[in-house]
Amino acid sequence: MDTEVLIVGAGPTGMTLANELLVAGVPTVLVDKLAQRSQLSKAGGVQSRAQEAFDQRGLLEPLLATGNHQTSIAHFAGSPLLHTRGRHRLPWRSIPQVVVEGVLEQHLAAHDIHVRRDHELTGLTQHDHGVTATFANDVTIEAGYVVAADGGRSTVRSLLGAEFPGRAGTSTVIAADVRLDGDVPMLTRARSEDGYSAQVFTLGTDQEGRPLHRLALGGLDGSRSRDVPVTEDEIRDGLRSVYGDRVRLLELRYARRITNAARQAARYRHGRVFLAGDAAHVHLPIGAQGMNTGIGDALNLGWKLGAAVHNWAPEQLLDTYHAERHPVAAAVLRNVQAQSLLMDLDGTNDPDVLAAKDLFASLMQLPEVQYHLDDMLSGIGIRYAIPGSDDRPLVGLPAPDRNVGPARLHELLRSGRGVLLDPSDELAELADPWADRVDRMGAGADTEPMLIRPDGYVCWTADEDHSTDGLAAALSSWFGIPHG
Repeated sequence: MDTEVLIVGAGPTGMTLANELLVAGVPTVLVDKLAQRSQLSKAGGVQSRAQEAFDQRGLLEPLLATGNHQTSIAHFAGSPLLHTRGRHRLPWRSIPQVVVEGVLEQHLAAHDIHVRRDHELTGLTQHDHGVTATFANDVTIEAGYVVAADGGRSTVRSLLGAEFPGRAGTSTVIAADVRLDGDVPMLTRARSEDGYSAQVFTLGTDQEGRPLHRLALGGLDGSRSRDVPVTEDEIRDGLRSVYGDRVRLLELRYARRITNAARQAARYRHGRVFLAGDAAHVHLPIGAQGMNTGIGDALNLGWKLGAAVHNWAPEQLLDTYHAERHPVAAAVLRNVQAQSLLMDLDGTNDPDVLAAKDLFASLMQLPEVQYHLDDMLSGIGIRYAIPGSDDRPLVGLPAPDRNVGPARLHELLRSGRGVLLDPSDELAELADPWADRVDRMGAGADTEPMLIRPDGYVCWTADEDHSTDGLAAALSSWFGIPHG
């Protein structure tokens, strides 16, 4: 065996997973078919839950230190969620994907994990105790497990013959990173009479401190293939049509055509091979949900693979990756399709769509509606379906910071182990058999006993009567049979 885990694809999903396995003490090889890291800024922001997870691993501070990454409020279908300002400790930040990748790659390199580039996968064979991967450069790697993080056109998924049901793209829109001049309207989607549409989001500043923006242009001959290069003339024509002379293009940094395809792998696990990120789900990139969902996949899978490699994983633990993450991406696909319809990116002005937009605009005035959408988009509202959690509202959700303090909780989670909050200091005898996998800590007197997984999610709390019944079962279910 050359390595315990082979990760194919060194984007944000692959590198986040590599770091999770580093924390778990698992030998890992990370490969990518590109000869050098792409400088294209595909996603434009990091949501609240992903920032919490980076904070728990000590990565948020170096990420924020890379530039002036502005905080912003979320939007749904281009409508700002104004009532949600200040709801989360870590609000949405405009951090381009290329910056996230740079920080992750530098962090991994500091721990002697280097991306093996120019590795194009050509073959994949599973056997009883591992997987054999072959590459175009005549390299062969034997691994215990393989994770596909190689994007929407995943070679791993293709070699597996994995089902990837859904809808093919019916049209394309343009996403571009630009420098603009003039009266630049932020967030609001503007339209022209001839069917063009445009929306502008902040991306912070470049190395010279100049503002950068993400521009989304629709209605520009959406029948063109995504592989047709975008020209500056197309960008200028679209801006002129929508804004007249009020907004001018100073510089085009990067542009690509994106489709409204919506597909999701039927299964995330295929024996010893797992699908993650865009290899498992593709959709129109609205709100950077693709990158953030892929990061969530990596956080969920990493500690479980670590448990399997270290031989303490309960029998069904690896299967919970699909059970927990598949519904998350399915919900993302649904909300993106709804947003795409309301945004009418093709500029159809369909009267049915206009009627739906009017109704939705009235609903959006309600704070409760904005809170619901914000929890959905930020990832904070993701709740895993954990058995026995029906009457325990915190189980399945990210661990709350209250009464513990994020610094202390994140310091413990940085080890990649589980955490048992024991405010009364009464659970030592019960929990000590799992002490090699679970750290026990005190908490505020009004904090209930709580078991937190290495990915930061609550998997057990005491009941309303403060009974600790079920704790031993939860420890066994998530952390296996104790040694000795």
